[in-house]
Amino acid sequence: MDSPPATPVSRLLDAHRPADDVERADVERIRRWRRDAADAADPWDRTAPLHLTASAFVVHPSTGRVLLRRHPRQRAWLHVGGHGDPGETDPVAVALREAREETGLTDLRPHSPALLHALVVPVATSGTTVVEHADLRYLLVTEHPDEVRPERPDAPLRWATLSEARELTTEDNVRRSLRRVEAVLRGER
Repeated sequence: MDSPPATPVSRLLDAHRPADDVERADVERIRRWRRDAADAADPWDRTAPLHLTASAFVVHPSTGRVLLRRHPRQRAWLHVGGHGDPGETDPVAVALREAREETGLTDLRPHSPALLHALVVPVATSGTTVVEHADLRYLLVTEHPDEVRPERPDAPLRWATLSEARELTTEDNVRRSLRRVEAVLRGER
């Protein structure tokens, strides 16, 4: 019997080198979930208890600043990104679309096609309901940071140094991603 064809997600995960044991375990969990559900419904289906999301850290390389978005539901400063729309299968395309929608920046481009970070994040949806996002994170670049415009009034945007960004966010997983952003900007990754 032939093996199923590789998906964009499986190719990304195969090329990705986890930075630590926590990420290694999350990547293996995502691989196992995708392997076990190879014939199942859409992996981007946001009604599933575990589903794919794609997100990004937007940077302005010449200043070393990163863009954070105040997430209304989570009540926290986070990066941009979210769910795939019906028919979308390419995580970097989802991250780019979401970042453009949430920031108004039209010149966004991937720093690299490689993943920055892959992880499983529990997210409270409503009341006591929690789902898990298999979040595929990228680093996006803009050359026009002053053109940023929030998607909604209750979701302000803020440029911050990496140090300020780590202080602003309350999420450890975001801080871990910010350390990777810093390593990329220093040329270490």
